[in-house]
Amino acid sequence: MKIIDSPNKENWSEVLKRPTQTVDDIEGIVSDVFNDVIKNGDQAIKAYTQRFDGVDMSSNIVTQERIQNAIKNVPEALQNAIIRAKNNIEAFHAAQKTSKIDIQTTNGVQCWQEKRPIEKVGLYIPGGTAPLFSTVLMLAVPAQIAGCKDIVLCSPPNKLGELAPEILFAAQLCGVTKIIKVGGIQAIAGLAFGTETIPQVYKIFGPGNQFVTVAKQLATKYGVAIDMPAGPSELLVVADDSANASYIASDLLSQAEHGTDSQVILVSTSKKLIDSVSEEVDKQIKVLPRQDIAEEAIANSKLIFVEHKEFALELINEYGPEHFIICTEDNDFYVDGITNAGSVFIGNYTPESAGDYASGTNHTLPTNGFSKAYSGVNLDSFLKSMTFQKISKEGLLNIGETIELMAEAEGLQAHKNAVSIRLKDIIPEKSGS
Repeated sequence: MKIIDSPNKENWSEVLKRPTQTVDDIEGIVSDVFNDVIKNGDQAIKAYTQRFDGVDMSSNIVTQERIQNAIKNVPEALQNAIIRAKNNIEAFHAAQKTSKIDIQTTNGVQCWQEKRPIEKVGLYIPGGTAPLFSTVLMLAVPAQIAGCKDIVLCSPPNKLGELAPEILFAAQLCGVTKIIKVGGIQAIAGLAFGTETIPQVYKIFGPGNQFVTVAKQLATKYGVAIDMPAGPSELLVVADDSANASYIASDLLSQAEHGTDSQVILVSTSKKLIDSVSEEVDKQIKVLPRQDIAEEAIANSKLIFVEHKEFALELINEYGPEHFIICTEDNDFYVDGITNAGSVFIGNYTPESAGDYASGTNHTLPTNGFSKAYSGVNLDSFLKSMTFQKISKEGLLNIGETIELMAEAEGLQAHKNAVSIRLKDIIPEKSGS
C-alpha cells in the first residue's frame, strides 16, 4: 500500500482518485449490448452469455425443481446461518415502516401521504469469482417486506451454466418470484427492456462491476429507475494509536478481496499505526485464498497520515466512502461529523463484515463518491410515496382565491378557470343558505 504523508488540499483529488474507468470509457459497449437486446431479445442474451461468461445456455430460467435440488447441497449449518442473517435484516428493515401521514392544511382541505410498493423490481446478484448470496438477502428481504409483486433475480451462471446453490436457497427463502441465469450488461438490458423470458421491471437493484454500474446508469435513459450507482467495493478506515493494527489490516483486506478494482484506505493521525498496519497487511495477505485479487486491489490503495482529526474528517467527507470504519479515542467526533458515507462502523469490535452479512443493516451502498447524494438500499427504496388530497366546498372557498391569483400571475388561465367555475357554483349556495 502506498503511504501518503500529510497531503495538501490541492492534491486531494489525485490522492483520493478511484481505480475505476469513467462512464465514457464503457458507455459505447453498454449501448451496443442494449441495442442488440432491444432488437434480438433472448437471442442476444444467449450470445453475450456465451461471449462474456463462456457458457452456452440452452435455457436461462431456473426451474422450481432445480431450486429444490440445489437446496439439498447447502449444508444445514450454512442454511441456519443464512436464516439467522435474514431474520436480523428483516427486523432492521421492518422497523423502517412509517405510518400514513394525514393532515388538514386548511379547513376543508385534507392532504395525506401513503407508501405503495413498486410492483416489479429486478435484483442483480454478482457472481463470477464470488457468488454473493448475501446480496440476495439484502435486496429480496426489503422487497418482500415492501410488498413488491414481481421480484426478478438475475445472476451470472458458472462455467457449468448453473447458479450457486446458496443463491437459490436464499432466493426461495426470501420470496423471489423468478430466477434468471444471466449476468453483466445483458442482464441489466433484459430487466430494462424485457425479453421472451426476462420480465421488464420498473426498478433495478444491486451492485456489480464497472460495466454493470454504467449499464444501470444508462438504463435510466429508458425510463427504468435504479437504486443507486453501486460499483466496485471500497472501504475507508480512520484510526489512531488506540486502534488494533491487526484488526484494521483484516478489515482492509476483507474489502480488497472483493475484486481487483476495489479500493481500501487508512487515514490516521499515527505514523506508528500506519507502519504496523502495513506490516499486518503484508503478513495476512499471504494466507488468503484470493491473494492475487487482494494484492492487485491493495496496489490501488493508500495509507494516509494527517496531522489532526479535523483535517482527517474533512478529507473523509471529501472522499465519501462506501464503508467507513471508526477506531479512535474520540469516535463521537467522527460519528457526529461524518456527512458523506454509505454505512458507518464504530469501534474495534465492529468489522465491516458484520454489515456485509448479518448485523441487519444493508450492504448495497453507493460507491465512487455517490454517498454525497445517495442513500444505501433501505425499505423506502422499494416503495413510492403517493400523495392524496380531498377538498370540500368549504375548503375550495378557503384556498380558491389563492389558486386563482397564482394561476393568473403565471399566465395559466385554464388553471384559474378550473377553480373559478367551481366557485361560481359554490358561492350562490353559500349566499342562499
